[in-house]
Amino acid sequence: MVDVGEKAESRRIACAEGSIFMLAATFEAIRAGTSKKGDVLGIARLAAIQATKRTSELIPLCHPIALTHVVVDFDSDPEHCKITCRVTTETVGRTGVEMEALTGVSIALLTIYDMCKAMDRGMHIEGTHLLEKDGGKSGHWLAERAPPSF
Repeated sequence: MVDVGEKAESRRIACAEGSIFMLAATFEAIRAGTSKKGDVLGIARLAAIQATKRTSELIPLCHPIALTHVVVDFDSDPEHCKITCRVTTETVGRTGVEMEALTGVSIALLTIYDMCKAMDRGMHIEGTHLLEKDGGKSGHWLAERAPPSF
């Protein structure tokens, strides 16, 4: 594990996103709230938040981080039968929160898959990536293809 003891504490933010593609019937069931397992996006939101808080238990050598804020948003794209999840994480500390944001997105999308796999085993997850980060010695970073999120 990297020694961050000498680093100054600062406000740190990271935003990540990824998408899941599915059949039109699956997409409509999620939007209409008629999935047999219940509120898919509500449960995926809770799973994402829980995952951000437990990232250090899932990723070896990740520092445990006291998050100060987590936001989980979903965008629906009916034309492509796609749901995009965006997770923004924030803390005041000595190390960044990129892994927490990426873990939150991954678990949210896997939760959607799990809740809908009986309807559509062919769903696929794509494009999980960091959009933006800010804070610490390296400062602000923005992915070239991403719109600013904060």
